[in-house]
Amino acid sequence: MLVVEDELIILETVQDALEQAGFSVHAVPSGFAALEVMSEGVGELAGLVTDIRLGAGPSGWDLARHARQTRPDLPVIYMTGDSAADWPVQGVPRSQVVQKPFAVSQIVTALSTILTEADTDAAAQS
Repeated sequence: MLVVEDELIILETVQDALEQAGFSVHAVPSGFAALEVMSEGVGELAGLVTDIRLGAGPSGWDLARHARQTRPDLPVIYMTGDSAADWPVQGVPRSQVVQKPFAVSQIVTALSTILTEADTDAAAQS
């Protein structure tokens, strides 16, 4: 799981919650750092959890589109304080948005929902 968040306390909180849920987590504080992790292999990631506004560099929208070029089925969760209204236009298909402030359980639930939907679709196609 790749978690991208420029606010350190949120980054650490989401990382802890996902690790407690059983995910292996790469936590990075910027879009540039996320691109480095992705260059090492998007295929190895279980999903992307990203803030939308990350300061200088790529936004969460950009990161999701970049990741989906290599891995079209990658689960994506967007975290945002003010950009949720842009999700229908900017967000990648089959993603979810979680509005800040949030309970970390919302991130885990959103991710679990996307993973379950992907498993169900894969089983239906078999």
